[in-house]
Amino acid sequence: MEIRNFCIIAHIDHGKSTLADRMIELTGTLQKREMKAQLLDTMDLERERGITIKLQPVRMEYKGVQMNLIDTPGHTDFRYEVSRSLAACEGVVLLVDVSQGIQAQTLAVLYMALEHDLTIIPVLNKIDLPAADPERVSEEVMKLIGCEKEDILLISAKDGRGVGEVLDAVHERIPGPKLGEKSDVARGLIFDAVMDTYRGTVAYVRMMEGSIKKGQKIHLLGTKMEFEATDVGHFAPKYVSEKSLNVGEIGYIVTGGKDVAHVRTGDTVASAIPSEPLPGYKEVQPMVFAGLYPSEADGHPVLREALEKLSLNDAALNMEPERNAALGNGFRCGFLGLLHMDIIQERLEREYDCDLIITAPSVRYEIVLQSKQPAEIVRSSLLKPDEPGTAVISNPADFPDPTYIAEIREPWVKLEIVCRKEDVGPAMQLVTDRRGVYQSLEYLDEDRALLDFEVPLQGIVLDFFDKLKSTTAGYASMSYDPIGYRSGDLVKLQILLLGEPADSLSSIVHRSEAHSVGGVVCKKLKEVIPKAQYQISIQAAIGGKVVARETLSAFRKDVTSGLYGGDITRKQKHLKKQKKGKKRLKQMGKVTLTQEAFLSVLKRD
Repeated sequence: MEIRNFCIIAHIDHGKSTLADRMIELTGTLQKREMKAQLLDTMDLERERGITIKLQPVRMEYKGVQMNLIDTPGHTDFRYEVSRSLAACEGVVLLVDVSQGIQAQTLAVLYMALEHDLTIIPVLNKIDLPAADPERVSEEVMKLIGCEKEDILLISAKDGRGVGEVLDAVHERIPGPKLGEKSDVARGLIFDAVMDTYRGTVAYVRMMEGSIKKGQKIHLLGTKMEFEATDVGHFAPKYVSEKSLNVGEIGYIVTGGKDVAHVRTGDTVASAIPSEPLPGYKEVQPMVFAGLYPSEADGHPVLREALEKLSLNDAALNMEPERNAALGNGFRCGFLGLLHMDIIQERLEREYDCDLIITAPSVRYEIVLQSKQPAEIVRSSLLKPDEPGTAVISNPADFPDPTYIAEIREPWVKLEIVCRKEDVGPAMQLVTDRRGVYQSLEYLDEDRALLDFEVPLQGIVLDFFDKLKSTTAGYASMSYDPIGYRSGDLVKLQILLLGEPADSLSSIVHRSEAHSVGGVVCKKLKEVIPKAQYQISIQAAIGGKVVARETLSAFRKDVTSGLYGGDITRKQKHLKKQKKGKKRLKQMGKVTLTQEAFLSVLKRD
């Protein structure tokens, strides 16, 4: 049987999951009574938010052809899922909303597909909408990928129009997998993995050579582990057991492994040793870092186990142990963006019943130390192996004494924004305010523009997307990719509560922004910190210099309310006693920080 392996790629909300639903329906993979909207979105979070978070494979048969489809996310925070999916395929369906046209993430996923040298089938979706403009969007697509107008398919995934033509195009245009010479040794690339409570680790595999049979011994070349394939099969979209998984096919292998560290995404599964490992994936680089702590001290083992299981299913999640004086033992976790962090938090709370405190997000910095013994300044684990005099930090608590710092480097990204022509000015101003550097402007058509910038990651990672949407009335879209580190004038902004440092609220900022950011954080904290029976000073400081301050007034208890008449000295006596009590409370008092207080530092205004 002929095989076609392909993905659906697109900007967020352009209809990938709906198109996958129609394909499953048209091919008879499931009965109509088994169908539901967003069928391949298996998590409650995906269905509630209306977005795809995890890649999901499914096998269909169409006109005697085996078609292995991988549905992919559209949000930039989950681009690593797209990258892994592309490595398992020979072609893609590039889906574009015909009412919106080319967006920033459309360009990002298209470039990824071109890097993998995949066949591209352009498809314009939502032709049933009144705002559909197929002529304009067709011109955009032709200009972008250099195809002919007749190569572009027009469909409505909602009502099924044109979906059959898309399946025909997949069969005709996308090449089958290269089978090569018949091999006695089977090799497959693991592009995802999940932990099954009862069956152990399940690896999602694209077979590159040979076949793996049920009950066969298998070897994981990266982790040097040996297992028995207790089950193999394909996705429909549930697990469907088979006798073997053959070359060119996409399916699953149940390893039975109980340790999440033994099965890793990008590893090669082989039937024998010695075998050469397949080219894996580029190691994913987290963009945003935050501390995750259990709200109760005894919750640390549960949190550790939950994070380990999630890291198996989400290769972009990075974690290492961390201790905070106020919050206890936790983990420093790396994410691809704030949405990714938000999703991980919700999954931990929902799926693993973790009650969490999350510290303010930060990015990763490189600090060049002027010391012959850098390990005396920072922890040895923070030093770069190839640059022993350079520390890599993401936690402001690890920021060394400024007297030892020779240079600080911060990560920069290439930022692409697609917006209306009338929004070009406001978008440029917004990026410039975040220390961005303008690179180029290109008009996709007479109404929409593509802007290129280089900008510090710190400037866009927190509230930038919300600001961009607000500035452009919701029309703009963005995508970014890292381009390396550059030197910057950065300082540690310390938050003091009652004169005591609150490390979990500290941040690393550009010196030019310290005053404004400090002022905003202090005002936000004043709004969310509960009042006590004494004044609470809230300060932002750089070293010993206070750059912003707010004072939270005391909560006044009326100690004279029960007094009726009598000498005035009776009231004065009670008030004097209250004053002494407040002074004593302040000396021993502590400020309780809620999750709301932590999150308040995310917004600049």
